[in-house]
Amino acid sequence: MINYIDKTVLVTGGTGMIGRQLVPMLLKRGARVRVADLNKPTKMSSDIDYRKADLRNFNECKDVCEDVDYVFNLVGIKCSPKVCIERPADIMGPMLQFNTNMLEAAMMAGVSWYLYTSTVGVYEPAEILVEDDVWKTQPSKNDWFGGWAKRMGELQCLAYERQYGSGRCSIVRPANVYGPWDNFDISSAMVIPSLIEKASKNRTLEVWGDGSSIRDFIYSEDVARGMLHMVENKITEPVNLASGTGVTIKELAFIICEYFNVSLSFDESKPNGDMKRILSTERAESYGFKPQVSFEDGINRTIEWYLNR
Repeated sequence: MINYIDKTVLVTGGTGMIGRQLVPMLLKRGARVRVADLNKPTKMSSDIDYRKADLRNFNECKDVCEDVDYVFNLVGIKCSPKVCIERPADIMGPMLQFNTNMLEAAMMAGVSWYLYTSTVGVYEPAEILVEDDVWKTQPSKNDWFGGWAKRMGELQCLAYERQYGSGRCSIVRPANVYGPWDNFDISSAMVIPSLIEKASKNRTLEVWGDGSSIRDFIYSEDVARGMLHMVENKITEPVNLASGTGVTIKELAFIICEYFNVSLSFDESKPNGDMKRILSTERAESYGFKPQVSFEDGINRTIEWYLNR
């Protein structure tokens, strides 16, 4: 296990949904936590060293990596399928810059370990999404540009391992992540925050597609816990962080409708997206990690946070 006492840990994207869960866990372990992000939240612990940084700029990446022992690179662009289709250049370009700049700066700084956050979007649709199948296939057309950008980040980690003879990178591929501090803007939000936002403001919850698509959801706190587990056990091969079980969009919508006591309708003229995305959890479990928050509990926690924010 890693002893974080007197160690500086950098969390990029630390004000986001997963970072908000990860940072307190690191503080409890005794780490000196540095957060690099463009936007400083109104409420932030005085124990955190916040650095405003645009990680598209390599010099700013070098600055935030100075004197750092561990890096958890959570930065990314989370967006709806609609945004992915309509604005792919706004996604792919910055993500390639984040990936390349941060890993290069971290390796130049001589960090002890580096975590790279990949995505379910690197996978081609299949019955079960297994880690070693990624490089035998291509990303889903629904995640084509973002999926390739994240794959390049993974490949960059492997390039350093190949060149220097040993790995210092953990790679995690979270499933569909949800929880407090998510993006609830309907125009760009993912499915869970979008449905919560719509159900809270309408008497009828309208869902895109017929609700038959199946997704693997994981609560943000469990993702943060999984990230720590992989770094602390120095796992270098890619690992899925997921529940390993599928939930239909219709089942999800029913849970949210029941909470808000609203009716449900489906707009079948709109696309469903990939029909099935369930990730294998065999590798994560072989390393001793399992999620702890049930789907129903996670949804209730997310709705309660949304209503009380």
